[in-house]
Amino acid sequence: MIRFTSTFALFCLSTSALWADAPEIVSATATQQGKSWSFSVTLLHPDTGWDHYADGWRVVDADGKELGLRTLFHPHENEQPFTRSLGGVNIPAGTTEVFIQARDNVEGWAEPLFALPLK
Repeated sequence: MIRFTSTFALFCLSTSALWADAPEIVSATATQQGKSWSFSVTLLHPDTGWDHYADGWRVVDADGKELGLRTLFHPHENEQPFTRSLGGVNIPAGTTEVFIQARDNVEGWAEPLFALPLK
């Protein structure tokens, strides 16, 4: 019985990530600061601690080229949703829209992308 219980518990732990929600981008803003841009992104994710948490977001262009990356170094299980910023992002001239993509440490990059017009 102990072996079955241990195996069942291991199965439950290993499959729990399959049912986890992807990080959701609640809102995002972009502000031009001289020749570069600053982004502020609010994420919602059911962080459970170090085992599963939103660990970053990135700014990409329409072709999927990464323009900036904000790494999140710890879980935010008691702070949801939460907002983090990234400055110094260089956006190619003529770009009128970028996309924000969130990531968690279990599933990787999430879909869909969040479209953000640049004004």
